[in-house]
Amino acid sequence: MVELNDGQSRLVLAPQKGAAIARYDALVIGSAPVALLKPGDGTGASGCQLLVPWSNRISGGGFTFDGRFHAVEPNVPGEAFPIHGDGFQKPWRLARRTETEAELVLEDGAIGPYRYAATVTYALQDGALDACLTVENRAGMRLPYGLGFHPWFPRGDTTLLKAKAKRVWLEDERHLPVGVVPVSEHPGWDFERPIPLPFDWVNNAFDGWNRRASITQLEDGIRIALSASPELAVYILYSPSPDAGFFCFEPVSHTVDAHHGEGLTVLDDGQTMSAAMTLDWEIAETD
Repeated sequence: MVELNDGQSRLVLAPQKGAAIARYDALVIGSAPVALLKPGDGTGASGCQLLVPWSNRISGGGFTFDGRFHAVEPNVPGEAFPIHGDGFQKPWRLARRTETEAELVLEDGAIGPYRYAATVTYALQDGALDACLTVENRAGMRLPYGLGFHPWFPRGDTTLLKAKAKRVWLEDERHLPVGVVPVSEHPGWDFERPIPLPFDWVNNAFDGWNRRASITQLEDGIRIALSASPELAVYILYSPSPDAGFFCFEPVSHTVDAHHGEGLTVLDDGQTMSAAMTLDWEIAETD
């Protein structure tokens, strides 16, 4: 584990577990640290994983691109489809660190047709966390790429989410998209203002958002602000149930199964793409 600390926040990274974030804690004066992400070891339902060289599922056993079919095998036990690439499954090398910044590198990304290198930088400043993820295509051919971040947030009885979006993609029993509708057709999923998370299962992609979200944890008196770079045009909300103790708010560059749709970024061999996310926190005003 690698720990960063700027006096207002503490960040714990797990280089050997996909360069994931294991902990991100607010150091509140006069109280114990407050977990802004669900703490753990950076695997499973905890912290924040990196999604590279794509986000979410690919159906059909692979995808066709430039007239050629590329097979991609499932990579997670129990999952019918390959999901989230392989960056989160590999050890990364710690290339540089200070008290408040770290850079980690993956040189041997390889899943399906993908061969790539990736770099992530994490930096704390005034308590805020900046994360920037970059991927370089090393496959020797053009391929479509995507990026994303997969943070797990604590969910309590008084957790509120604000994340304005225009449309939501509906899913089938395989967790694949089956159409897109205005968010207004699902008022319980309209987070234009801070509202509690739905009681029922949610595992949907939202687009037309302004790349800003806030999560208010009233029990902790903390409000988390999330902002994403323009490349992250979609967010995926995964909230299985109120008693799960967590939910995921994932800023990503494309919708689910985009290899059979649109939204991926085509990179020539040697080209790169980057995406960034910022998390910040403040004391929430409560009545």
